[in-house]
Parts: sequence; structure tokens; C-alpha cells
Amino acid sequence: MEKGKGGKAAMLHGYHGKVLRVDLSSRSYELQELPERALKDFIGGVGLATRLLYEHTPAGCEPLSPDNPLIFATSPLVDTPVTTSAKYAVVAKSPLTGFIGDSLSGSHLAIELKRTGADALVVTGAAEELTCLLIENGRVRFLPVGHLAGRGTSETEEAVRHQFGHHLRVAAIGPAGENLVRYATVSNDGRHAGRTGNGAVMGAKRLKAIAVAGNKHLGVARPAALEAVTHRLAQRSLGPATAGYRQLGTPANLLLLQQLAALPSHNFRRSTFDRAERVSGQQLRERHLAAVSSCASCSIGCTHLYRTVDAGSPEARGRVEYETLFALGPLLAIDDPNIVIRAAALCDQLGLDTISTGGTIAWAIECFERGLLNAEDIDGLDLRFGAAAALLPTIEKIARREGVGDLLAEGCKRAAARVGGGSDQWAMQVKGLEMPGYEPRSLKTMALGLAVGSRGACHNRSAAYQADVSELVDRFKAEESRGHLVSEGEDQEAVLDSLALCKFIRGCFADIYAETADIYNLVTGFDLTPEALRRAGERIVNLKKAFNIREGWRREDDTLPPRILVDQLPSGVAQGVGLTRAELDLMVAAYYRARGWTAEGLIPETKLRELGLWELVGPDAMGHTRAAELVATAEGPAEDA
Repeated sequence: MEKGKGGKAAMLHGYHGKVLRVDLSSRSYELQELPERALKDFIGGVGLATRLLYEHTPAGCEPLSPDNPLIFATSPLVDTPVTTSAKYAVVAKSPLTGFIGDSLSGSHLAIELKRTGADALVVTGAAEELTCLLIENGRVRFLPVGHLAGRGTSETEEAVRHQFGHHLRVAAIGPAGENLVRYATVSNDGRHAGRTGNGAVMGAKRLKAIAVAGNKHLGVARPAALEAVTHRLAQRSLGPATAGYRQLGTPANLLLLQQLAALPSHNFRRSTFDRAERVSGQQLRERHLAAVSSCASCSIGCTHLYRTVDAGSPEARGRVEYETLFALGPLLAIDDPNIVIRAAALCDQLGLDTISTGGTIAWAIECFERGLLNAEDIDGLDLRFGAAAALLPTIEKIARREGVGDLLAEGCKRAAARVGGGSDQWAMQVKGLEMPGYEPRSLKTMALGLAVGSRGACHNRSAAYQADVSELVDRFKAEESRGHLVSEGEDQEAVLDSLALCKFIRGCFADIYAETADIYNLVTGFDLTPEALRRAGERIVNLKKAFNIREGWRREDDTLPPRILVDQLPSGVAQGVGLTRAELDLMVAAYYRARGWTAEGLIPETKLRELGLWELVGPDAMGHTRAAELVATAEGPAEDA
């Protein structure tokens, strides 16, 4: 029997001041108050979700167990006029890495989720049958949807809206999530919270979809002033900082990285792709562009929808971002844009992260080339670099865990541990998360950002590549100064991810902390200083790290794949460039010092108290493991060598 109770109304702007907790096992729910301090200290989005994850996750829980909470969080800027603000965070303990798995998605679902009457949704337990969670204005219903088993993401979304109400917005998983593929996505509005496998967490809970609607629209504290500020920001978003993305979408990055010898191909054996022009953003726009659109509440309009034009085959359409283009194209040495578009559309429908899909297939190709997998092991598929015909059937097998797909569904780190034979040497991952489309040997700041990232190999949590690409530094040189650059970048990105603003808007600010603090205060009525906002970013990054430490992180996890630390680049303007373990260790040590951590990368008690985190991670916090077991008790960071 379903049950629920509400809490007293909170007089806030931008926030409801509430979290909706849903237990699928008992089919119960409760609307709880969120302390104002938690809102100010962690902002919303990824920050608020990280705090809730730490609070609600039993230490050491299995990621695919009912105990692992699945958390959705919006920000105070959602459902306001602020451009690019229609985003939500989805966070859980990652089944791919075993550490924090935080992803973002956007468009209409974020707005409707906010209007249900809570700032965050925490889902625990597991349903007895495939279920749709329907949330309207704080009321929760648990609806059986066994008939949707095996359906694709957009098909599921359409079916849920047809059956339960066209006013609903839906987050759904595809077959990959149902089959617990460790890099399955959560999808909505044709977008995806893609990385770290939160779709598998949703599948483990037998939760096929979450459908939301509401009319609890929150006002802002100073609407006239906010309108003037956001109008100026929207005008800037139409300027040169975003012009390339408006024209070509993120595939504009491909030829730029090719010129820099920073475009990984052939599973990071090379840093250029000799047929890059054939799959460039320019080529896609000229021959394959179907439409250009925007996310909800966005003035930029970088979304590009492409179509196939290969004669004799049914037309396929799909969104192709740069990372997808890299992972399903150059990384696999595939130069046919029609195949890339079909593969991207297939991953979207099956609910697969395209970066991990491409990275794991690239690992399998090398295993086959080196004789660790034979023809029978790979179901007779033609797994070779450049062999495009095998890509689509391999993707299908992964999503359904059929044949070789069952191995590849584990991600390249776990697959390499199963196959052995030294195959971990070409498993291109950090902490279990497959590498994005940036060559770390020719982008040394990026190398550090990838190595120390809390969710693994991520280009979006530090934006470290910006320093390299903008020539702020010598990108071929490893220096101690990179530690400060990466730590500053992580704090800034944590703020953007918690305000839930699109990363493309960051170039439109002259002073990002001052201007975003102003917007935040105009919405909420609070008086948060730019320094307090920066401090919130630092607090969020440290709490992510504290979570990882609690879940088993060790110093040796902050590294890069052996190939990156051994092989030199063979071609392009970076020919002969490499990155040694000593160079990486130098930068990692400098990063720890910049963060105020110990030489082993642990967080001293003094730093936790300074950031107001000791109360949360300390010995009496939420019944979790004693903080002395989680962090170093040293009084401060190690002295410089």
C-alpha cells in the first residue's frame, strides 16, 4: 500500500527547501525539509546531490544493490529566465568505477522535476517488478510497466506519456539499463545523463522510467533586476565565444584537436587520424545536417541533429556530439559518417554511453589483434580497426549482454581483469571510466585533470584542456603550476554543475564568480559573496573526494593508463612527445598541495573543518564509518619537497 507524508512549507525563493525520498521496496515516500545551510553550502545540482549521496549511501555498499541511492537534483536557477539553466544532476555510486558517479542532463524534464515541489529526489530500494515512478506535485505513484521491457529510451518515453499523460516529462532507461550494462545512461528529451552508469543503477532498482509533472512554480527574489542581468547574458551567449558551436555544434572540436595532435585514434595509439576530414563537423554539416535546435531555456542552440545519406538503407537520425564522434569514429579508425550517425542513434535508443562504448570496443579490437580473444570469443564479428560493419551488431550485443557483449558490458577495466594477458595495458580508462577524446600526452594540463578526477577520466569536471588549447601554458611540458590550474578549474566547474549552467556559457562571463553570485542572489534573495561561491565549489570537490576515500580510493588510483605513460606519440606536431610517470607524479603532488591535502592525497581534518565538512564526514555523521578511518588526521598538507 502506498503511503506518504508532507512537510511544512518553506518560504524561500529559488528553492523548495525539500527533498522527496522514495523507497521502491516498501512503496513509500516522504517529503523532508532541507536545512537552509545545506542549500547555501552545496547550491543545488551536483553539489546538493553529492551531499545527499554521502548522507544516504551506506559505506561500502554494492553499486547495483538496493542500498545504493539514485539521486536527482535541480538547482535554484531551474525554471527561471537564466539562459542554459534547464539542467538536472543524477548521482549514485557508480557501477563502473565504485566511486561517485555524477552526470548532468537537461531540457524540459529539469523544469518539470523542479515544479513537482522538491529540490531533489532520492530513490532507494528496488521494485518487485519493472516500474514507472510517477510524481505529480509531490504525490508519488508506483505503476507496473512490464510491457515496456526491452523498449528503447525514446519509445519508452512516448509510451509512458501516451499511457499516463502527455503533460508528463520522462527520464527512462533502455535495454542497456535493464541488463545492467555498467555504462548505461539515463535519458530524457533526447538527451542523456551519460557517464558512470547511472542507468544501470536505475535498472537494478527495476525502475524503467520516472515521469514527473507539477505546478509548484517558484518566484524569484528580484525579478526585474534578474531579467535585466539575464538579458545581457543571453546577448553575450550569441557572441563569438559560442559562434563555433552554434554553427557546427561540438563536432567543431574534431579538426582543432587534429591540428594540435590531440585527437586520439586507434585506441590512443595515435594522436591524429589520417581521415579526420571525412568525419569532421564541417563534413557533417555539409552532407548530413537535418536540424539545429536548443535545449529548453537556452539561447545558444548548439544541438545538431544529423541524418544518414547512404543509398539503399533506411534513414537514421541522431544527435552527434564531439565525444560521440571521436569514440565511434577516429578511436575505432572508422571514417564513414553514416556508420557513426547510425551507431550514435543506436546507443541513444539502447541507453549506452557512447564514450565507454567506443573505448571498450577499441580495447576488444586490440585483444583480438593480439590473440587474447579468438573468433569464437567475439561471435565471429570482424573486430578490426576501421572495420565499420561490426560496430552496430557489437553495440546491440553489449546492450543485451549477448555473447561477447556480456564481457564488453563490464567496461574495459573489468573486462581486462577477466581476460588477463596484460590486456589492462591497453584498457584506456581512469578509475574504470573510459577516456574522452583528448590526448593527454600533448595536453599536459588535461593529463592531470584526467588523472585526479573524482569520477574518473572526465573532460568536464576540470575543463583542464582550456589552459592547453588557449596556450596559457606550454601544453607539451609537465609543470608544478598545473596543480593550481586544475584545482581552480575543478572548483569553477563544480559551481557551474551545481548552479546547473551549461559549460558553454562560462566564456560569456567577465568575472564568473562575481556574475554567477549576482544571479544566484537575485534568484534566491540570499547575499552570497563571490568568494563564498568559490568556496562552495571547493567544498563540493572535497566532499566528492571524501566519498571516494570512504569507498576505497587510494593514491595509486590517480594515474593514467600505462600506454600514456610509456609510449611516445608517433605523428603530427606532437611527434615524439610523451608523458612519463615521474612527470605525472610531479603534477599530481602539486595538485595535492594546491588542495591542501596530504602527500598521499588524503584530506586533513583541518581542511574538512575549514570547509565545514567535518560535521558531515566526522565520527557521528549519519552513522557512517568514523572519519578517522576515512581521512588523514594530519594537521595539514605535507611540506613541499
